[in-house]
Amino acid sequence: MTATPATTVANLRDLGGTPLSGGRTVRPGLVLRSGQLDRLDVAADPAVAALGLRTVIDFRTDAERADHPDRIPAGVRLLVADVLADKMNAGAGRAPAAAQLKDLLSDPVVAEEHLGGGKAQALFGDVYRSFVHSASAQAAYRLLLTEAADPDAGPLLFHCTAGKDRTGWGATVILSLLGADDDTLMAEYLSVNPAVKQAFAPMIEGFTAAGGDPDIALALIGVFPSYLESALAEVDTRYGSMDKYVREGLGVPDETVEALRSRLA
Repeated sequence: MTATPATTVANLRDLGGTPLSGGRTVRPGLVLRSGQLDRLDVAADPAVAALGLRTVIDFRTDAERADHPDRIPAGVRLLVADVLADKMNAGAGRAPAAAQLKDLLSDPVVAEEHLGGGKAQALFGDVYRSFVHSASAQAAYRLLLTEAADPDAGPLLFHCTAGKDRTGWGATVILSLLGADDDTLMAEYLSVNPAVKQAFAPMIEGFTAAGGDPDIALALIGVFPSYLESALAEVDTRYGSMDKYVREGLGVPDETVEALRSRLA
């Protein structure tokens, strides 16, 4: 996977080039991932214009989309698939950490109370498990795989807010189905950390300057092996394999998976 030098889209990466089994790599220019597209400007960003995007899948919540609506180029399809909808409903509307970074980093005292002492890591583990078992997440990732397998979808970009958690799990599922090994999946998952930390640097600096614990900030802003491992363990516990999770949990038929492999690898 390679970073794309966009100036108006944070954390934009092409799944193309990721190494797969048998010396193969993912075909470039077909499936990309990023953070939110609220600043996207094709006219001012030749790297994005060159992608020729045809489809965008937005994994964010209603509140996230209302606060920072995507800017979609003319002629591009926008599909909304709220990964966290069920998680939000179960929590009486309180957004999980993956969806409210700014709020959580605005008050160091509140952050310490709710997220200190390892609570942030535990919370992310819970959110990542919900990526596997909640109905809203299953519907979102089913849509992602179905669209990524469809040649008519054209170059496709999927994203959340930071492009690291909901988006990171989506990339992991696709790459796993294509034949990436465990080390590659983890390396690619963690590879977004520099871009994410750069994008949120002012927020981190403000939080720590106000007396916030930098470990809490990093737990929210970055991604860690334990986060992805929580989702992978949930797949193992509930389904036994990624293929069965996709077939039984997501309801994606084998012919769609074969079409995905044929198109992207």
